[in-house]
Amino acid sequence: MASVEGTARKHEGNVVLVLDFGSQYTHLITRRIRGLSIVSFCLPANASFESIKALNPSVIILSGGPHSVHEEGAPTVPEGFFDYTQEQKIAVLGICYGLQLIVKVLGGEVKPAASQEYGRMRIKTTKSSRLFGELAEPTEQVVWMSHGDEAVKLPEGFSVVASSTQGNVAAIENIASNVYGLQYHPEVTHSERGIEMLRHFLLEVGGITADWKLQDVLTEQVELVRSMVGPDDYAICALSGGVDSTVAATIVHRAIGDRLFCCFVDNGLMRYKEQERVMETFNKDLHLPVTCMDATEQFLGKLKGVSDPEKKRKIIGAEFIAVFDEFSTKLEKELGKRPAFLVQGTLYPDVIESCPPPGSGKSHSHTIKSHHNVGGLPAEMKLKLVEPLKWLFKDEVRKLGELLEVPSHFLKRHPFPGPGLAVRVMGDVTQDNALDTLRLADEIFINCIKEAGLYDEIWQAFAVYLPVKTVGVQGDKRTHSHAIALRAITSQDGMTADWYHFDSKFLAEVSSKICNSVRGINRVVYDITSKPPATVEWE
Repeated sequence: MASVEGTARKHEGNVVLVLDFGSQYTHLITRRIRGLSIVSFCLPANASFESIKALNPSVIILSGGPHSVHEEGAPTVPEGFFDYTQEQKIAVLGICYGLQLIVKVLGGEVKPAASQEYGRMRIKTTKSSRLFGELAEPTEQVVWMSHGDEAVKLPEGFSVVASSTQGNVAAIENIASNVYGLQYHPEVTHSERGIEMLRHFLLEVGGITADWKLQDVLTEQVELVRSMVGPDDYAICALSGGVDSTVAATIVHRAIGDRLFCCFVDNGLMRYKEQERVMETFNKDLHLPVTCMDATEQFLGKLKGVSDPEKKRKIIGAEFIAVFDEFSTKLEKELGKRPAFLVQGTLYPDVIESCPPPGSGKSHSHTIKSHHNVGGLPAEMKLKLVEPLKWLFKDEVRKLGELLEVPSHFLKRHPFPGPGLAVRVMGDVTQDNALDTLRLADEIFINCIKEAGLYDEIWQAFAVYLPVKTVGVQGDKRTHSHAIALRAITSQDGMTADWYHFDSKFLAEVSSKICNSVRGINRVVYDITSKPPATVEWE
C-alpha cells in the first residue's frame, strides 16, 4: 500500500522520525506527535541509513530503551549519523536512553547511577534554554523517569538545562549542533507538561509546521487504491466484523466500487450472535457486498486437542488463508478472472509488534503476537496486499471511519482479536462447552457495562474462560465448576494500557449474574494487570 516515503515526500520539511531503541513508550511518542497534527513515523534503530535518509526528516527522536549504552553490543545510531543531521540541519532529541546515547557517541560519559530514578520525579530547570523556552517557568515540574544510568560527563558544547531533585542530569542541549536530550519521558501523561514540551520542541526548535490531517490521509488512500488496483482488476476483503477491516473495506469500496468482494468468515470463535449482528450492519448500514462463509466445523476440527496458544494462532491463520483461497477460487469461476488483490485492515501497531527493536536478539521487539494480518500469505495465492490503514493507530482509524460515515455505534465497538475466542479460552476450545459458556458470560459482562453507561470509557472489555475448576456452593450443593476472568482496560492506542477501576458493587452485580445465568461457572475474578507487564489478551 502507500509507502512511508511517498507520504514523507508530500509533507517534505515537516516529517518527524522516531528511532526505536526498544522502549515500551516508543510508539506512544509517534502517536503523541500525530496528535499534534504532525507527520510522524517510527523505524527500528537498526534501520539502514538509506531508509532514514529516504524519509528526509526535519526532526529525529531517539527513543528510550531497556539497554545500557556502556554494555557490549548496545544498540546505537549508524556511523556518521550526527554528521548527517548537522549537515541537513535536522534537530535531534534523545529521550532517556536516547540522551545517554547522544552523550556516549559524542564523547561524554555515562555510568550506572548512584541513585536510580523510576516513576514520578521532580525536576528543576537550571537556566534559560532553547529546549524549554517559556516552559522553563515555573522552574519545577513533575516528570516520569525510568533509568538506572546517568550522564556524568557531557560532550563538548553541551550544557545541563534541567536537573532532578537528586542532582542527576534531566535535560541537555547543544544549540550549535541542534542536538538535545531529555532524561525523562515527555510522551507519558505522568509528565505534567510533557505534551507541551513535545509541541514546543517540534514547532519552535525543529521548525515543523503542523499540517497533517486525516482528511488528507483519506483522499490519499482512495487515490492510491485506484492507482494500485487496475480498472479491470478485482479485490477481495475478509471482514472480521471489527472496525479495522470494515474501515479498510469502505475505503477500497469508495475507490473501486463493485470490483470489491467481501467475505465474512464465521470460524466458530466469534462473540455471542456475532454473525447475525455484523451481517445486518454490513447490509443495512454500510451497503458493502458481503458473502458470509460458515467455516465453524473446519476451524474447530483443526483446533480440537490443541492447547498451546501459539499453535492455535497459527492454525487459525492457516485456515483463514484456506478460506480466502476458496472464496477467491469461487469468484474466479463467476467472474472469469481471479481477484488480484487482498484488502487487510492492518494497523501500525500490527506492523510494529510484528517487527522487533535492536538488542532483542531478533531482527526488531520480541514476538508479541504471531497471528497478525501482517504476512502469512502463501505464494501460490498470488494476491497483492492492499493495506490502507497500515500507518495508522486505532483511534485514527475510528476518526477516519467518521469521515467515511461509518455508523458511530459500529466505530465504538471494542477491538476483537483476529483469532477470536481462541485466545480467550485457556486451553482446548472444543472441551467442556467452553466457547458457548464464554460467549454467554462475555455477553452478560458487556451488557452490564453498557447499561451502566461505561462502554465508551473503556478501550476493551471481555471475559476469559479459565482451564481450572474451583469448589463452590450453588443451590445448597457443593459444585466443582470452571472460573471466568473479566478484563477491562483503558488505552489510547493499545500499545500501553491500564486496568479499568470498576466500582466494587458493579463487579459484584456482574459476578452474580454470570454465576446465576451461565451453567458450569461458580467463580468470577477480575484482572487488575496493566500492559506492560501483561498483554491485553491472556494468550
